[in-house]
Amino acid sequence: MELLAHLGIGLEAAFTLNNLLYCLIGVTLGTLVGVLPGLGPVATIAMLLPITYGLSPAAALIMLSGIYYGAQYGGSTTAILVNLPGESSSVVTCLDGHAMARKGRAGAALAIAAIGSFIAGSLSILLLAAAAAPLAEVALKFGPAEYFSLMLLGLVAAVVLAQGDVLKAVAMTLLGLLLGLVGTDVNSGVERFTFGLPQLSDGISFVVISMGIFGIAEIIANLERSRGQPPQVARVGSLMPTREDYRRSWKPMLRGTGLGAVLGVLPGGGAMLGAFASYMVEKRIARHPERFGQGAIEGVAGPESANNAGAQTSFIPMLVLGLPSNAVMALMAGAMMIHGIVPGPQVIDERPELFWGLIVSMWIGNLLLLVLNLPLVGIWVRLLSVPYRLLYPSILLFCCIGVYSVNNSLFDVLLTVAFGLLGYLFIKLRCEPAPLLLGYLLGPLMEENLRRAMLLSRGDPTVFVTRPLSLTLLILCVLAVGLMLIPRVRATRHVAFSED
Repeated sequence: MELLAHLGIGLEAAFTLNNLLYCLIGVTLGTLVGVLPGLGPVATIAMLLPITYGLSPAAALIMLSGIYYGAQYGGSTTAILVNLPGESSSVVTCLDGHAMARKGRAGAALAIAAIGSFIAGSLSILLLAAAAAPLAEVALKFGPAEYFSLMLLGLVAAVVLAQGDVLKAVAMTLLGLLLGLVGTDVNSGVERFTFGLPQLSDGISFVVISMGIFGIAEIIANLERSRGQPPQVARVGSLMPTREDYRRSWKPMLRGTGLGAVLGVLPGGGAMLGAFASYMVEKRIARHPERFGQGAIEGVAGPESANNAGAQTSFIPMLVLGLPSNAVMALMAGAMMIHGIVPGPQVIDERPELFWGLIVSMWIGNLLLLVLNLPLVGIWVRLLSVPYRLLYPSILLFCCIGVYSVNNSLFDVLLTVAFGLLGYLFIKLRCEPAPLLLGYLLGPLMEENLRRAMLLSRGDPTVFVTRPLSLTLLILCVLAVGLMLIPRVRATRHVAFSED
């Protein structure tokens, strides 16, 4: 009954004209960036952060979250029709989705992908709603020592589950922690790492870092890639799957939903890891695994359900614990902080209309996406014919205006360009930038809780191991690091993150 009362609050908040409008804008933009390869939800959300200053907190979060889970829908469209994944989590969909398209069954693949995404999204939102309140009650019992250990576990897990080399992920996390230290020390009032620049006395703006590393860096990288002739688009055909398609798909949809929901909660997991895991599971348990890669409908239904489930449940640690699980959630947490809201368990009690309104809006958004994706598939595919050289000048102009409007500072614009070049260097060096953003966001909070715990314990460092919950979280940190030293686990991780 309590859950129904909470959802009633969410319905009242979400079903306002303003919030419905921004939900529609968010999912439409999400579908668009999912269809256009190379842009992605991270860069888009980073570029739109300055706009959220003029919105209410609820409208801002509803729009940004719509972009994220909307991109999971849109990414499957180009993966199936063009063999070009619009989103990293749609890489697996190319294998069987495009094979179906070559056989003239693109419409059935698109329909199963959309239906699987809708079912997975709806079930995962229900899980998010049911788990939020109990988790928040547990989190409210956390003290400074527990919060420090929890954030440390989040950073360790983000490193372990990050794509690419582990040492590079560690280096990126440490760089993020250092960037978070720039500014004025709250306790002593001493400026740190400002190099005598008064513009850095308040620290480096979250908008500057995120827009530079994810927005401008992606534009530079996309310009470098050769695009040649427009891609050949497969004919869509009938959008009605056969009864056999439904029979083969419903179990992979449910398994993908479960896998994606669990892996989405893990720091660094998100939608992509769930999609890869689902495909491997479906291929492993199939009676005829040789069908995979040749147009098996299970290879579309499972991963597409998993990536959408993972996108929804990745909100759980950010909203309930204040711990972003991936780069998009870090941007969402940054958007909340811009509006003066600290992510964590107190949001449910202090801002119930915001929390439950966001959850209900996800249901609305998933329904809108089902309507947007199938009937309008022709429009989305035509966007692929727009040359990128015509898009990037307007995107760059939008970035510069957005950054300048935050503080009316030309220094911020120049700093954004500098971070854009740094982000491009990270791309060339194959360094995953997500751990940097998580380190930057969690670093100041870790420092604050570390200092508070030491003050309360009168300088006794054993407070982190004498409190049972804090000790448990630290043991999990050690186990996560230990797992990475096992050769079999390292080999499995390499296979899971391979996109070949």
